[in-house]
Amino acid sequence: MKIAIPANGSSSESGVCNAFGRAPYFMIHDTETNKTVYLENEATRSPDGAGVRASQSLVNANIDVVLTPRCGGNVLRVLDAAKVKIYKTEGESLKDNILAYKDGKLSVLDEIQAGLHGRRS
Repeated sequence: MKIAIPANGSSSESGVCNAFGRAPYFMIHDTETNKTVYLENEATRSPDGAGVRASQSLVNANIDVVLTPRCGGNVLRVLDAAKVKIYKTEGESLKDNILAYKDGKLSVLDEIQAGLHGRRS
């Protein structure tokens, strides 16, 4: 299973990014191989539609699960159509969120947010 988390940088110390579509990277963890890679989010260069573009890149990477603090309706539609499950992160640590997901401690993300439109908060 492949799990993706929006990340502020390309290391495990980077932390979870609050802006899904504008996250600089996505941490991708493969639970079968226990390997982690960082995918640069090319959608950050898009003037609009970054969430949809980022979501589609994760679908193309065969992601099974996304862990994120929030996402918008367009992201939800893309991921839902691809049967990617979405869970709400807790705290800033990428590693801790992977462990929490594996332990069944994260809840399904059911609050849809308005897009941040270029703002990173």
